[in-house]
Amino acid sequence: LFFSFSLLNLYLHQIMNVEFVYNTDFRINNEDKITSWINSFCQKEGFTIDSLVFAFFNDEEIKALNIKFLNHDYYTDVISFDESNNNLIKGNIAISIDRVKDNSNTFSSLFDDELKRVIIHGVLHLMGFNDNTDDEKSLIRKKEDSALEMFHVKQ
Repeated sequence: LFFSFSLLNLYLHQIMNVEFVYNTDFRINNEDKITSWINSFCQKEGFTIDSLVFAFFNDEEIKALNIKFLNHDYYTDVISFDESNNNLIKGNIAISIDRVKDNSNTFSSLFDDELKRVIIHGVLHLMGFNDNTDDEKSLIRKKEDSALEMFHVKQ
């Protein structure tokens, strides 16, 4: 019985370790699928999620966060607040739904695909990936593409 209870606790922790907070009218329709996909991608990359919160904002709110925490006076699609320790991911990821909409139009992609790209981009930052140089941008884009392929294969 103890063994089964331990497995249940582990299973529940893996499901409940990703949270979505909505500060706009936007809502993700498939939170369970997104959570499962994020967990699978992290495991594939050798990481475990301790606690991960995705908070969705409008442009003005994310710009205010960008100014307050990063001293960047501009709009952005995603900001990652990293509390990870080695291969244990812990953090908060702020996402601008307005930027995701604009990005999907700019790049002629579906909104849902662009949202997943931005979500995993934030997770990749918590894994230690950066996008400051051309080489880093190329690597993080390849990781995003790999994650998106995983999502579409799982469906």
